[in-house]
Amino acid sequence: MSLFRSAILAMSVALVVPFSSALADDRCDAGKLGLGDFSGQTVTIAGPWEGQDEVLVNSVLDCFEESTGATVEYAGSGEFEQLIVTDIRSGSAPNVATFPQPGLAADMAAEGGLVPLGNDAADWMKDNYGAGQSWVDLGTYADEDGRKNFYAFAFKVDLKSLVWYKPEVFEDAGYEVPETMEGLIALSDQIVADGGTPWCIGIESGGATGWAATDWMEDIMLRTQTPDVYDRWVTNELPFNSDEVKNAMDVFGQFAKNDAYVAGGTASIASTFFGDSPKGLFTTPPQCYMHRQASFIPSFFPNEGEELSSGEADFFYFPPFASKRALGNPVLGAGTLWAMTKDSPATRALFKFLQEPVAHEIWMAQSGFLTPHKGVDPKAYANDALRKQGEILTNADTFRFDASDLMPGPIGAGAFWTEMTAFTQGQDTDTTADKIQAAWDAIK
Repeated sequence: MSLFRSAILAMSVALVVPFSSALADDRCDAGKLGLGDFSGQTVTIAGPWEGQDEVLVNSVLDCFEESTGATVEYAGSGEFEQLIVTDIRSGSAPNVATFPQPGLAADMAAEGGLVPLGNDAADWMKDNYGAGQSWVDLGTYADEDGRKNFYAFAFKVDLKSLVWYKPEVFEDAGYEVPETMEGLIALSDQIVADGGTPWCIGIESGGATGWAATDWMEDIMLRTQTPDVYDRWVTNELPFNSDEVKNAMDVFGQFAKNDAYVAGGTASIASTFFGDSPKGLFTTPPQCYMHRQASFIPSFFPNEGEELSSGEADFFYFPPFASKRALGNPVLGAGTLWAMTKDSPATRALFKFLQEPVAHEIWMAQSGFLTPHKGVDPKAYANDALRKQGEILTNADTFRFDASDLMPGPIGAGAFWTEMTAFTQGQDTDTTADKIQAAWDAIK
């Protein structure tokens, strides 16, 4: 969602460091990557990155230029989604489009607006990305004749399956980081028994209020159901009021509908700004001990993320159920998908370049970049926190994109948000699920 991307940008601006050519050593020198000589050719790219993020993506593209002699022209816009549709439909598309939303990329493929990347690229991703088949599936769409092809290469990923805490507070209380969901619930109960409040939860976000609650639901769906069930839920092949979905909602309710679990009580959830919610971790005594939120949230900490670099704050992987161990280690997130919208030899070379570790490591060494590429050097990450998040991605058994971003707008950015908000305020599971399903039925 655009809100999530704005938060990621906020963190990138806060943590960005100047690019140095030393980050790429000599691998970017002409011909070193074996991509070919494309002097005189230009590759045009459209994407959502502006400001400091545009500087960062251009630092990666500079390496491609140096290696191949090609010229790359990147154009970023906050209205990328609207502009790329217009450009494709008018026949004036750039060579590459970087989609933050897989659904939009799929729509453009169905209109014949994307060029297949080929089986070799899909096979490479399956073998070289953590949870590789998940990424291949995410970039595979049906064309205008209904034939499925691999169109979109994931590059730059955001991670959501995280729980934030203060190590010193845990240590003082004798608490250990749980490795299972059962352990997480038991820890929450122990904190209550000790007189504390385990969770800070806030989902207020203006017109987007509720999206943080949908993230909880999505993470829990991945921990209670197989990936194919999650996929069927996203498309409503599995109705929202099915037992599988209502079970996940009830699990969320164990956290969000328990006054003893939530700082300020459950009534405060819908009125607490999501960016203010984690601040309860840093009060004395702590208002809460844990906060589930994505990788961007340190930018909203009292010292704008310095707590993470100083060791005052840390995070752990939102754990799976021991009783569902067969589901492995699923990860929820978002990211950008690079698709070819106009073919050329230099453009093909750019997609080969994106397979190179150095294409990832240049951005890794700066800020705001995570990758599931198993061949990169983890030491290239700018700090230990990013390195640890990168390990979660590469060790994942399954990756799934944020479900609300994949659902139609009236659902993913409408009924799902509003009804999950109502759920946290006391609306029962059946009513919540039935209302969201009724919204689905209304658009079919």
